[in-house]
Amino acid sequence: MLPDPIRKFVEIFAKLPGIGPRQATRIAFHMANQGKNSVSEAAKAVAGLGNLSVCASCFTATLANSVCAVCSNPKRNPKIIAVVEKETDLTSIEKTGKFEGRYLVLGELKKDGILNEMQKLRLKTLKNADEIIIAINPTTYGDINAEIISQELKNSSKKLTRLGRGIPTGGEIEFADEATLESALEHRK
Repeated sequence: MLPDPIRKFVEIFAKLPGIGPRQATRIAFHMANQGKNSVSEAAKAVAGLGNLSVCASCFTATLANSVCAVCSNPKRNPKIIAVVEKETDLTSIEKTGKFEGRYLVLGELKKDGILNEMQKLRLKTLKNADEIIIAINPTTYGDINAEIISQELKNSSKKLTRLGRGIPTGGEIEFADEATLESALEHRK
């Protein structure tokens, strides 16, 4: 029933977080109705994602074969590190303008509290820090994972803290407003 290009678009984009088949279908028709220039621009944007690699220091997306802007900034304190789950958490914290340290992106955490080998290797890169802030979502599963991460990092830093509870339990860093994140950073323990 759907034209093949729409069907293929829906098949691919419905797998993205927060987008199901119905939403992907709406997006496909919207883009198609915007005209060829709009479709071409979107295709270029998607193709540009293929030029990204992972920062060797914090493991966030960056331009191929480069260190990200945060890790290469000499004004950032390399001895204060916020451990986050996702790049979107890093972006949300950065928007506050209140954090002057660096980051470590772990990748998606499981609900069972078991870190995968890649995550354990990433955590092992953290040594001799003045402070490591565990900036994991304050959910039940986030608390379990934060405790496991704390155990993995107990000898890696002079001070190990978590974000303050300015973010409600069950909330997600990605969706918190800047004032809430600012408060959470200032009142970490």
